[in-house]
Amino acid sequence: MKKEYVMGNGAIALGALTAGVKLVSGYPGTPSSEIIETIAKYKNSDVYVEWSVNEKAAMEVATGAVYSGARALVTMKQVGLNVASDPLMSLAYVGVKGGMVIVSADDPGPISSQTEQDTRMFAEFARIPVFDPTSPEEAFQMIQDAFDYSEKYKTPVLFRPTTRVCHAYASIEWDENTQTKQYEGFVKDSKKWVIFPQLSFKNHAMIEKRNMQIGDDFSEYKMNTVSGNGKKAVFASGVSYAYVKEYLQDRTDVMLVKIATPYPFPEKLALSVMKNVDEILCIEELSAYVETQLQRIAGVHHLPVKIFGKTTGNGRLSGENSADYVAEIIGAFLGDSTEEHINLSDIPELPKRPPVLCAGCPHRASFYAVKKAMQGKKAYFCGDIGCYTLGNAMPLDMTDTCLCMGAGITIAQGFSHTNKDAVSFAFVGDSTFFASGMTGTVNAVYNGADMILCILDNSTTAMTGHQPHPGTGKNMMSDIIQKIDIVKILEGIGIKNIAVLNPFELEKAVDTVREFADISGVKAIIFKSPCIALKKPDSCMKISEKCIQCKKCIREIGCPAIIISDGKVTIDSALCNGCKLCSKICPVGAIGGTENE
Repeated sequence: MKKEYVMGNGAIALGALTAGVKLVSGYPGTPSSEIIETIAKYKNSDVYVEWSVNEKAAMEVATGAVYSGARALVTMKQVGLNVASDPLMSLAYVGVKGGMVIVSADDPGPISSQTEQDTRMFAEFARIPVFDPTSPEEAFQMIQDAFDYSEKYKTPVLFRPTTRVCHAYASIEWDENTQTKQYEGFVKDSKKWVIFPQLSFKNHAMIEKRNMQIGDDFSEYKMNTVSGNGKKAVFASGVSYAYVKEYLQDRTDVMLVKIATPYPFPEKLALSVMKNVDEILCIEELSAYVETQLQRIAGVHHLPVKIFGKTTGNGRLSGENSADYVAEIIGAFLGDSTEEHINLSDIPELPKRPPVLCAGCPHRASFYAVKKAMQGKKAYFCGDIGCYTLGNAMPLDMTDTCLCMGAGITIAQGFSHTNKDAVSFAFVGDSTFFASGMTGTVNAVYNGADMILCILDNSTTAMTGHQPHPGTGKNMMSDIIQKIDIVKILEGIGIKNIAVLNPFELEKAVDTVREFADISGVKAIIFKSPCIALKKPDSCMKISEKCIQCKKCIREIGCPAIIISDGKVTIDSALCNGCKLCSKICPVGAIGGTENE
């Protein structure tokens, strides 16, 4: 046995390896990204791992493995589950042979996501089980149980860690010599593996009957716990259980119920508590899911119990919980004196640190070039999901829309067909282009859109931690592979006007954008320059005595390395990467290299 101090995502990864997983696929997305990276670090030679081009592809690759009887893990964040929903909804009907666990990491807050969607609700929608761990230690054991339940009931299983579980740390003891689980291989049977309406109808009835069985099974599941006594009970799930436990400590005058498997709901367990209490408080993040289930059970069984939670104003309907917030709610529910707890009302708020493009980021230069080229012209700038979403910040102000991955390309097409007096731009990163941008690009050419596609190629998947993608020449198995050439893809799609530019060659970049704006049809500009995290910084820029304090460098590009110190514009040497963009916009040539060239 080996003991490791790991992040919650690492605990999930080690748990999957302990369960004998054979294939792991996924798409990077905070807060889930470190799961695959940990598996790649600790796996043996029998385990295959990949970053797929998107979540749909990851789900379908894993499906091939579980149809063969092997165990497979798929990882993503909650919005990635939307992309994977097409194969997942059908797979719920077809079923699996080997164990399949889909990690969909939820992000209450949201801290780094565009939605706060709740995977527990998705599990009910898809009619498949979901596990909801409260800590890294629990996640390690629970994901092993999830594989067992998947195989027992021949169903894919969702696994829902939230950000605070994914990013917490714990010591995990695991067997590094665990081998992949033995499997039979694929056995042809078109009546089982080929989805037809008749099969779906039959299996839907089977699923509903099976889920009642799983609910009874979950009522006996060791992670669903009941402790304490009294006429009041608190039901909690996920990391909120840890906050409740912290408040109650060893108190026995209140019943504490942990719901680790929200769907199918462990009704028998809940009912055994509900019959013996007068009041219940539900503590959970995002949806009032547990609360709604308890209200349903109370109604069906005509129980006089009072149920409090989000729908009664005892908890917020958005954002994440905290230990202090939960303490406030439980204290009011139990009638505890507030004097017993530390008053934190006089603690000052944390400073607000709005997200901003890094100093020296090539995206800043790309956005600035387009902005300068379109000065005085009507233009729409459609953004996408990634670092370049930060192009919306002042003073750049270069992101008019941002919906979901790949949508900038198709939204720009909608603008081009309905706003013919404007130039429509779509900004997308190289990784996102491979993940979900190619279909929209085909749509643009096929339907004769008039737009400029700007691919911001920084040779990585930067926002989620610099994972490789098809254009980097390397995969997660450490194989050196042929780079997928974006230019050749664009040519194959049928785009005639394509330019590849270094965005820091500002004058050339501006001229090219102006030239392309006068050409009809779909055009593509690839702004190619590596992420600053992948390259050594050049010499720090300096400001000479020629500076007239006009502050144009600050007003126009908003680089965090350019600051005001003692009333004067200066450059923070700890942040500057020497990209030289500021030197190209200074009207008096006051900014140069270390020797003020």
